[in-house]
Amino acid sequence: MNLRRLELFVAVAEELHFNRAAEKLHMAQPPLSQQIRKLEEECRTQLFVRDSRNVRLTSGGELLLRHARTILAQHAVLTSAMRQARDGELGRLRLGFVSSAAIAAVPPVVRQLRLQWPGIELELSEETTDAQINLLSSGALDVGIAREAHPPLGIESTLLRNEPLVVAVSTDHYLAGRKSICLQELKGESFIAFPRGRVSGLFDHISALVRAAGVNFDITQEAVQFPTILGLVAGHLGIAVVPESMRAFAIPGLVYLPLEDESAFSRLSLMYRTDMASSPLVAKARAVCWATLAVAEAP
Repeated sequence: MNLRRLELFVAVAEELHFNRAAEKLHMAQPPLSQQIRKLEEECRTQLFVRDSRNVRLTSGGELLLRHARTILAQHAVLTSAMRQARDGELGRLRLGFVSSAAIAAVPPVVRQLRLQWPGIELELSEETTDAQINLLSSGALDVGIAREAHPPLGIESTLLRNEPLVVAVSTDHYLAGRKSICLQELKGESFIAFPRGRVSGLFDHISALVRAAGVNFDITQEAVQFPTILGLVAGHLGIAVVPESMRAFAIPGLVYLPLEDESAFSRLSLMYRTDMASSPLVAKARAVCWATLAVAEAP
């Protein structure tokens, strides 16, 4: 008993007329009658009572009609689900992101993924760039939004945007009234920063920028979260160089100063395994990230 014969049987059972059913199915009536006879042979029971004027279902035909409709409906659902899975519209997408992307980058990406493909189950994980690289390599992560990424062979990294860096200072700092400053003007300042062992890429990037401007990167306090760093700045323990998106933290006693240096930006990138580049789920994540975050030309 195949699905095609069940489809033909349901059409005849609903029309109770072989010619009308054949027209509906865009086929000739004799082949339709032949298929119904074969189905009756398979079922070993008569499905229709036919005479010169009427066609009606037997009790066996009524039983088969109920089950045939259920089977065909389930098959349609299964076929649709398999197509969606094949096209990356169903499944689990494991998305990693650095904490500094949680405010401006992750929300629009998540919104668009859910809007366009509600069948995708999102598993979000806040991880450092180094941790994302390890998770991608082991297959525990599908894509990652990272900063200052320098992944090894086998991990792709594509630039999404160059986010400006700003300097956070307390409101009574002597630079607080300025509209913008240069890195050179930070000579003699004490910095609050991440521990290098936790956020090596961003730490090294900011350190290199500061030192290139002839400023000693003198760290007076370390913290692992941006809100903590900014709170310590507001508490007069030092200043901090942070991505511009951190302006979302409107902490009392704190102001943000744009940097005039052309090199004062942080690279936000999308990472994924090279051998997963053709995965439909990864492709959809890439497309949404480009549509919502990228300011450079897509590759």
